[in-house]
Amino acid sequence: MSWARPWGLPHVDPKKPPVLTLTSPVTRDRVAGLADDVRALLDAAGVGGVVVCDVGGMGPPGLAAVELLARLQLAARRGGGRIRLRAPDPALRALLDLVGLRFEVEGEVEEREPALGVEIEVEPGEAAV
Repeated sequence: MSWARPWGLPHVDPKKPPVLTLTSPVTRDRVAGLADDVRALLDAAGVGGVVVCDVGGMGPPGLAAVELLARLQLAARRGGGRIRLRAPDPALRALLDLVGLRFEVEGEVEEREPALGVEIEVEPGEAAV
């Protein structure tokens, strides 16, 4: 039995994720339609896919925007994927943190702990901490 290894990195998807642009005003009627749009985009992207939500044009954030993003994330999780935010307003990010919702933000570096075994010398000649 032979098997040919595909070209490129095995864990990197070469396609760009689909983008859903969100604008204001956010109403309850739009939420259901946008959740259906997220599910359709995820179906096209495949299992484990990502949908980028461009929230730069949403205007001042409010609880309606938080509810919309929470419902879109829920729809994406049910479809086997997730959403990523593009261009969120700092006030929106603060509001999402306040209500305890964490979203991946496009272009944001992942926070990690420093490597184990790294010692920092405070001043020359003193023992490392």
